[in-house]
Amino acid sequence: MRGGNFEGLLAVLDPDVVVRLDAAAAGPGGPREIRGADNWAKRTVILSSMFTSVQPALVNGEVGLVLAPRGHLGRAIRFTTQDRKIVQVDVIADPARLRGLEVATLDA
Repeated sequence: MRGGNFEGLLAVLDPDVVVRLDAAAAGPGGPREIRGADNWAKRTVILSSMFTSVQPALVNGEVGLVLAPRGHLGRAIRFTTQDRKIVQVDVIADPARLRGLEVATLDA
């Protein structure tokens, strides 16, 4: 998503994708759940320029991304797929939850 490719992101998302953010990822007053590919893609494209240290990874054995500025895991994003589309996204930023994850970064 580094290039802000809205159409490319929509191509891999199920139209009814559900995105769940833990309290730390949502931030104060932020939504804890976002529904729909358009809603999530717009938000992701807007925020993508902020995420310069994103790496593909396996997060608890599932495909995902990790944000680890200066080598410090700050956020993990786990994708659940069905029929070659992303149907659920879990965004984890709570330090206690991050410590409990099994993360293996992948070569981009």
